[in-house]
Amino acid sequence: MTCPRTDLHWRDALYNAVTQVPGGVRAAAAFLTERRGRSITGESLRKKLRGLEGESISVEMAEMLTEWMEEHVAGQALAKTWIQSLGAQFGLAMDFIPAGDGGLVDEVAVIQTKLLHICRHAGSLSGLGLEAIADGDVSRSEADALVREARAARTMLHRLERSVLRAHRKSRGIA
Repeated sequence: MTCPRTDLHWRDALYNAVTQVPGGVRAAAAFLTERRGRSITGESLRKKLRGLEGESISVEMAEMLTEWMEEHVAGQALAKTWIQSLGAQFGLAMDFIPAGDGGLVDEVAVIQTKLLHICRHAGSLSGLGLEAIADGDVSRSEADALVREARAARTMLHRLERSVLRAHRKSRGIA
């Protein structure tokens, strides 16, 4: 039986991310067994990730899984989605900011492109939001889509801020 998972809750987000890595829960369990020096089966890890009665996952294990996912996934943001979800449950906003390109020659063009991306995200958020509230109820899938797009928009805003500061430093002759 498939259980619906949402990235709105940290445990679901961690489970979703682990299952998207090649090898999934079994590979994660093998990694944890090697790393901790204590055996854990794929099924035992699955129960912990699902939060079944009497089962829980420690922060230390979640941290190790995050490190494992970062090594095995091209998009490191996936490995940290659960941390964003945990923060959101307590009123905090945390964003993954991809590494910069080290400073392109034409920062003004980069800023212009990022501003356009921000407009695209704003339009997408508006469209998703209007669809979500049209029936007076926000479903799990609608909430997931809105949160995903809001996080993407915030990430782009952080990247814009980095580019603006870089452009300012360059204009003042500071590397």
